[in-house]
Amino acid sequence: MRITRWIPRRVLGSPLVSAAGRQVFPRVDGTLQRATHGRASLARALGIPLMLLETTGRRTGRPRVTPLTFATQGTDFLVAGSNWGQERQPGWALNLGATPEAVVSLNGERIPVRARRLADPERATAWSLLLEVWPAYDEYAERVQATSGREIMVFRLERSW
Repeated sequence: MRITRWIPRRVLGSPLVSAAGRQVFPRVDGTLQRATHGRASLARALGIPLMLLETTGRRTGRPRVTPLTFATQGTDFLVAGSNWGQERQPGWALNLGATPEAVVSLNGERIPVRARRLADPERATAWSLLLEVWPAYDEYAERVQATSGREIMVFRLERSW
């Protein structure tokens, strides 16, 4: 059973849960996924789909790996640059803007992808699919709009190569 089904989105998207989540969850789950080559995941145990996204650092040119919640549409992956509701855009999203070629690691498989930032109406459709996976995205969107005026970037990761 997915944890997001029984915990209200206001709780999941609260500043306190977001602050704790962004500090602890990516490190713990990323370490677990890397150690098991993607076969075990704390997020998956909670019913939340999680991938490892490898981007190219826009300043360093080095590989950067980030655990991300995602939704699927056909064979494509959908991801949101919520940054746990923080004011700034996440580094991985800015990296995709600079270099759209990336790699998704999922269930031990490495999948080359090409990112495309979505605009409405395609973004609205993707957003509704993402909300099914993580309802707190709406809370994050309200918070970042109020604090920084930014829009959360939504990307479609299309399989390539």
